Amino acid sequence: QVQLVESGGGLVQAGGSLRLSCAASTRTFSRYTMAWFRQAPGTEREFVAAISWGGGNTNYADSVQGRFTISRDNAKNTGYLQMNSLKPEDTAVYYCAARREDRSTNPKDYNYWGQGTQVTVSS
Repeated sequence: QVQLVESGGGLVQAGGSLRLSCAASTRTFSRYTMAWFRQAPGTEREFVAAISWGGGNTNYADSVQGRFTISRDNAKNTGYLQMNSLKPEDTAVYYCAARREDRSTNPKDYNYWGQGTQVTVSS
């Protein structure tokens, strides 16, 4: 079992930045693909970004491309999502997720999830 704990959410003005962290309980974190998803009230959970085991490959949703950066530090068993130029439409609960297989944009493909952290962007 892998437990994931997100942190770093909060309230920020439009144009601001936040950095989310996702701490994993496993020492084999480097064997897991990691991804970030988000869910706003009344909407389905949507893909934000994913990163491969070693961090060499990433992919992003079009809506965040160029503004968000996903990264990981396997020595610390932690993943990150740097969010810049935030917009009110980025407001959502952000979840990190992990799976043993390669990257996927489908939330149903991920086995492990954190509890989520709220990000609110004011206009």
